[in-house]
Amino acid sequence: MRTGLNGNGVRRSGAISAANPGPVRRPSDHPLVDPITAFYASLLVNLLAAAYAPIQDCDEVFNYWEPTHYLNHGYGLQTWEYSPDYSIRSWLYIVIHAIIGKTGSIFSRTKTFEFYFIRSGLAFACAICQSRLFATISRTLNPRIGIIFLIAMITSPGMFHASAAYLPSSFSMYTTMLGMSAFMDWSGGPKTAQGIMWFGIGGIIGWPFATALVMPFVAEELILASLTREGIEVFRRFLDGTVRSLLVLALQVAIDTFFYHKVVVMPWRIVLYNVFAGPGRGPNIFGTEPWDFYIRNLLLNFNIWFLLAMAAAPLLALQRLIQGPTRTKATLLRSVVFILPFYLWLVIFSAQAHKEERFMYPAYPFLVLNAAMALHIVLLFIGSSDPQRLMSRIPAKVRLGFASAFVILAIDAGVLRTIGLVTAYRAPLQVYDALRQPGIAKAERTVCIGKEWYRFPSSYHLPDGMRAKFVKSDFDGLLPGEFNEAQIGFGFFSGTWLIPPGMNDQNIADPGKYFDVDHCMFLVDSYFPGSQASALEPPYVLDSKTWEELQCNSFLDTSQTSLLGRLFWDADTTPISKWKTMLPSRSPINYIVHVLIWPCLPDHPASSVTIDHSRLFSLSSTKLTHPKIGKTMESLQASTTAMWQALLSHLETYRTRMAEQPKMVIYGLLVVILSLWLFSAVIGKLRKSTFRRAASPDPEKPASKTPSAFKAQERPPGVWIPSDFKRPAPEPYPAWDVHKTDPLPYRPFRHGPYYITMGLRTMKWDEWIELDNHYPKYHADKARRITERGSKCCKTAPEAFDGAVELLEEFCEYLPQRYPSLYRKTSVGMDNLLTGESFNIVERPLVEDPMAMAARMVQDDLAIMFEKPDGQYYLLAGAILLAGFWRLEDKFGMPLSEIHTSGDVPGFKQKLEKGMMNFFRRVQPNGPVLRNNYFIQVDDDLAWSRSIGDEDSDGAGWFTAEKNKAIAHHYFRSERQSLRRLPRSGGVVFTIRTYFHPITEIAEQPYVPGRLASAVRSWGDDVSRYKGRERYQDVLLDFLDKKHEEQVANGLDVEKEDEVRSYPY
Repeated sequence: MRTGLNGNGVRRSGAISAANPGPVRRPSDHPLVDPITAFYASLLVNLLAAAYAPIQDCDEVFNYWEPTHYLNHGYGLQTWEYSPDYSIRSWLYIVIHAIIGKTGSIFSRTKTFEFYFIRSGLAFACAICQSRLFATISRTLNPRIGIIFLIAMITSPGMFHASAAYLPSSFSMYTTMLGMSAFMDWSGGPKTAQGIMWFGIGGIIGWPFATALVMPFVAEELILASLTREGIEVFRRFLDGTVRSLLVLALQVAIDTFFYHKVVVMPWRIVLYNVFAGPGRGPNIFGTEPWDFYIRNLLLNFNIWFLLAMAAAPLLALQRLIQGPTRTKATLLRSVVFILPFYLWLVIFSAQAHKEERFMYPAYPFLVLNAAMALHIVLLFIGSSDPQRLMSRIPAKVRLGFASAFVILAIDAGVLRTIGLVTAYRAPLQVYDALRQPGIAKAERTVCIGKEWYRFPSSYHLPDGMRAKFVKSDFDGLLPGEFNEAQIGFGFFSGTWLIPPGMNDQNIADPGKYFDVDHCMFLVDSYFPGSQASALEPPYVLDSKTWEELQCNSFLDTSQTSLLGRLFWDADTTPISKWKTMLPSRSPINYIVHVLIWPCLPDHPASSVTIDHSRLFSLSSTKLTHPKIGKTMESLQASTTAMWQALLSHLETYRTRMAEQPKMVIYGLLVVILSLWLFSAVIGKLRKSTFRRAASPDPEKPASKTPSAFKAQERPPGVWIPSDFKRPAPEPYPAWDVHKTDPLPYRPFRHGPYYITMGLRTMKWDEWIELDNHYPKYHADKARRITERGSKCCKTAPEAFDGAVELLEEFCEYLPQRYPSLYRKTSVGMDNLLTGESFNIVERPLVEDPMAMAARMVQDDLAIMFEKPDGQYYLLAGAILLAGFWRLEDKFGMPLSEIHTSGDVPGFKQKLEKGMMNFFRRVQPNGPVLRNNYFIQVDDDLAWSRSIGDEDSDGAGWFTAEKNKAIAHHYFRSERQSLRRLPRSGGVVFTIRTYFHPITEIAEQPYVPGRLASAVRSWGDDVSRYKGRERYQDVLLDFLDKKHEEQVANGLDVEKEDEVRSYPY
């Protein structure tokens, strides 16, 4: 729907206005789930990941957690990448997270809290990006695609561990979602600069290679530029986005220069090392994988969603070949642009020898989008009701069951895999807990790591001052060293610019990084049954004479577990390894108490710490003298104290069990969430069932007093009490002739200034429907479009059927009375005497949609708004066939406010929304109103303005229109809208009659060219953008000025304009 100009030359927003020259949006296609709900759902899952997900990659620890620990705590492990000699890691990315960690220290000074606080921040950022992209997909593609996208996002194991991972590839994934959202959302024009900026930020601060994902979007922009001849504008948008990205790059160079004490352009250095490193260097020296590594990995982490993502292109091609365009707004070009990045990324990285799971993170949103689009195509096929298709012969319930089972299978597989990740691989995050117990956590102690060095979860999990050391194992590559803690030279953090010893970029081991195992105060080791020990990796776990167990946790043995076993991991049946924290049994310090507190083996009985809860919870009372009362109070105090002791004992037990069994925590949370959702749904249904629409009034009872036209009756929201109001019969139109009666000359504009108001005026019943000698053409155009576009233009929601039939009844009464030479009333409806049509409105089922039938009767477009229990009015019935700039399928099912905000109506929120909502609540059946508006169109198509793009394209908008076309192509488009309340159903009916004339024709009328030029010049910037003035103003205003000068030169008296005309003529 769209906004026009009212009688004051004011651009108004009526709930149904005719043309939205901004980007065209699709159906009711507001999201099936509110974006804020999607945000909360994403945030909940991401926070669970932050709390429970294991660290999947040692790079995350040594290249990101450890440098952050160094900045915030003064020490940490350092990899060769941070050596100033090589400097291929940016400190800007680290600084951002270090600031978040420092902020967390305000609430708690423990390092583990800081660790999880940073992770929670990552989870929060990811949830924002996910919900933003979800909302954009729902608006620009289809709500069903949006909801599928959301489900896949929050249930896939891949997204679970990527969402809160402290990795540049995860950061690039966040910015990829924001960049996708910008490129996909064309409301208000292309957001190319914003999209380039987000992909640029992801490549600069995150991972440079992630910028490859922007290539399909850039290609699309270039193609559109060649088609629309807007190369300069496209170049300006590219330049804008590039400049924004370069500003971020300048900040990064400044930060890295501060830390490295030399100028470093980090993205270039990363590309230089990974692509041009030369023999013996580069990523391949750290291991290679077969070509199908990512296929197996993605199948494990996205199960059915990955298969759907791979099938997106074939399904899209098949759909376009067999079914033609879908309900999805995207053109074929847009669809290809959306699905191409995932294939591009998968091919590029599958071709690389060095493969790691995290390299796929930036493409995860594209994978899920592909899967959602593919499943949407499948559901369209399954849900087909075309009798010519075999699928339509299968019962609907069977098809629904199949589709539901498919989705539930994908969700269950994802959830089970996620729970398996948490329970199977979380030991490294748990085994260090014992080190933080009183008496153990001393700064001078060390914890040693041998063959499990790559699973070390970072110094954040060690007590303050305790250092991690590496003992020699069979691994013969380069291990991390330590940041230099010397406080020398200029500036802070000297360890970032002092060159550490023993570093190289060839993965050659440095003996100086090993620690003598005999000097280890603690050792973390693992034991896999069936594994072969070696001289450098003896089974420390089994050496009970030398080492004593402190803590033990289970860990999945992947070498002994099949792919299916890893997907459905069960700790009771799957081979596991025992992770243990140990200390020397002959240590001079006695740790036996702590071993007994956290035993792993059954021969070590658990002990507990006794707390005197009676001191924490005691009753304060006044002194009483009565002995019975005193004894009662003593008894009450004793029983209360005992109750609190029991309660706290149970809570302590539950806390311990929760820490040991995170799987049960997740299951419990899922059950609670499901229960709350079911409870809220049931309550919502009960609330809706509380109110019932009142029955038709009893004719034997006296009628109620006629209410004021704008005084609303007291009634619950969404409930209309039928009114006994009867519309007065109109007088026949004087001397009306379908071939001779000219259209009324509406010219609803005035000289500036320009004001935004509703611009309503009272309507006389004789003026409700206006027909003229353009009726035959309008009728033929409507009939053609009903045949060609069907439900895209005419549609009635089931709950609005009664209101649509009531409108038919009104037409069959009104039109024969007002235009007796065109219509004749019959016992079942009426006949059209010109076309020979007979309208039967009493048979059931009707021969066609009631709104399509109503559209054939008048020259107007039609729409009916109905109030729902939330108090909002929704577009639930419409016949929008000649609107020019907007489509029914873009707005159907939307509430009144969203109809206008989705179309970027200027000033709606600030100046129109409140008044419009109040009007809708107050308007009564006996209070019809009128309003007018106008637009300029630069083509001659009444039904759809081709100049703004194809009617079925996603790229429709003024920005695609050819600029400054000849004046012969300029048309004046004026709308006359009526609004009235239907007395029986309570629906608010809009009739939208469009008058369409060449500018050259109306400019011949006295005063019109000067007044129109003044009105167009008075539009503000927002209104000008909305009405596309920039595309035609030069030619239009030049022509109008010349015509006005001609009229004045021919004797036109401009002072008498108000005497010879009145609004809206």
